[in-house]
Amino acid sequence: MKLLTLNVHAWQEDQQDAKINELAQAIYEEQYDVIALQEVSQHRDAELIDGDVKADNYGYVLLERLTSLGGDHYKMVWAPSHYGYEVYEEGLALLTRHPIVDSSHFYVTKSKEMTNWKARTIVHAKIDVNGIISHFYSCHLGWWEDTEEPAREQMEKLLSHLPSNERVYLMGDFNNHADLRGEGYDFLSQNGFLDTYQLAQEKDSGVTVEGKIAGWDQNKQDLRIDLILTNQPTVVSKSNVVFNGKNRAIVSDHYGVEVTVSPKSE
Repeated sequence: MKLLTLNVHAWQEDQQDAKINELAQAIYEEQYDVIALQEVSQHRDAELIDGDVKADNYGYVLLERLTSLGGDHYKMVWAPSHYGYEVYEEGLALLTRHPIVDSSHFYVTKSKEMTNWKARTIVHAKIDVNGIISHFYSCHLGWWEDTEEPAREQMEKLLSHLPSNERVYLMGDFNNHADLRGEGYDFLSQNGFLDTYQLAQEKDSGVTVEGKIAGWDQNKQDLRIDLILTNQPTVVSKSNVVFNGKNRAIVSDHYGVEVTVSPKSE
């Protein structure tokens, strides 16, 4: 099973159209089984086309590009989280080419107001991948040291929503650097989550952010904050950073992470 997570920084990128095409082409070529996207935005004033999804929803536009390539078998689950950059409804998405058994979304912050940019939604889908049913969560969490909406409380609420005794994949932008001890990465590890990067038989640096980006305005180091975690023994043959200018063109201020996993331990 091949998974991808990427914070797309929707509608904030130079050459945005070309970058959507690059992402669509990669998805079509790689045929990812499940894709988690964050900062999947749509303009507040755009036309509604399907439920809460509007005509310029980044995920919807991406699906249209995939369809034009012949990848019309992908489906999307999307939900808004908060208003971003004043005019956008910013949310999260899961895309898959497999049957969606169930889906949901829920807030993990105290605030559930769209007007509060710290409000955080999680998007969940229960997906049947070739007969193996797993729960996937697209996550975009806050910062460990935030006093208003601390990441620990968000993670605790996220964990409270997870099914017991079923396979779970947490995928996304955790805003908690994996090399920092005693913060979010360690908290999730102590609560039973395994990092597919650490499990991988073949891997690269894992770095998904270089230098300053939105939310990390003072950053001067390489960060590994985009992760794919799971709660059960998993064989991971590869973990690669993608869309970093070395492994495919840059499409966002974050790089993506792709992993190839087998949900059964050897």
